Amino acid sequence: MSRKIKLVSWNVNGLRAVMKKDFPDLLIKLDADIVCIQETKLQEHQRDDAMINIDKYKSHWSYSTIKKGYSGVAVYSRLEPLEVNYGIGIEKFDNEGRILELVFKDFRLYNVYFPNGQKDDERLKYKLDFYDAFFSYLSPFKEKGIPLVITGDYNTAHNEIDLRHPKANENRSGFLRIERDWLDRIVENGYVDTFRYLYPDTEKYSWWSYRFNARKSNAGWRIDYFFVTQNIIDQHRLQDAFIDNDVFGSDHCPVGLELEFQE
Repeated sequence: MSRKIKLVSWNVNGLRAVMKKDFPDLLIKLDADIVCIQETKLQEHQRDDAMINIDKYKSHWSYSTIKKGYSGVAVYSRLEPLEVNYGIGIEKFDNEGRILELVFKDFRLYNVYFPNGQKDDERLKYKLDFYDAFFSYLSPFKEKGIPLVITGDYNTAHNEIDLRHPKANENRSGFLRIERDWLDRIVENGYVDTFRYLYPDTEKYSWWSYRFNARKSNAGWRIDYFFVTQNIIDQHRLQDAFIDNDVFGSDHCPVGLELEFQE
């Protein structure tokens, strides 16, 4: 007997803002077993009951401790995790509230808001160091053969198919060769971009600038991903991956994954 698990990831670009756009109803309509959100822009005391308790979901939160109204991730889950961890044990990365780790019976889930490198060279280095530290943290689990699911806003479009205007953006953080090389390395190390695996030629985006009517003209970027370890593919757990362009409320749209496991 098998059971299917639907996962969704969405950078909401401020949970308080998207609450005013019927976020609880949107969450219920997504009908996912697990919903990961990024960029909540909240501290713990700023949450209210309407955010914490939605339908049959239990919520888990990580916050920035260095800046208010910044970063932050949360997970809404109808499945009870065996364990919840916050960060990777490195203060300069953990204090921005970018990582939640949930351990389930069949896999380990990571909800990650990867840094944006556009501010300056120092911030770009922080982003690349974050990639390095985070995937080093995953290595022991991967080497043990534990199925891993890593989702969130990676803040990098991998290849030219993943953004509308690649040539115009090749010198912009988010599509720099050095950032794309990191995604190449992830793939070479046995992590699979589930959407691109299933839909190798599909041009579909998950983020649009608020400027220049970018979403209306679909001048977007695909920077939100579900990566999984190769064993999830080899064991035929992957059922589908999707990008839901019909959901509004943020400059990102939800992306999703469907997995199947034996009882």
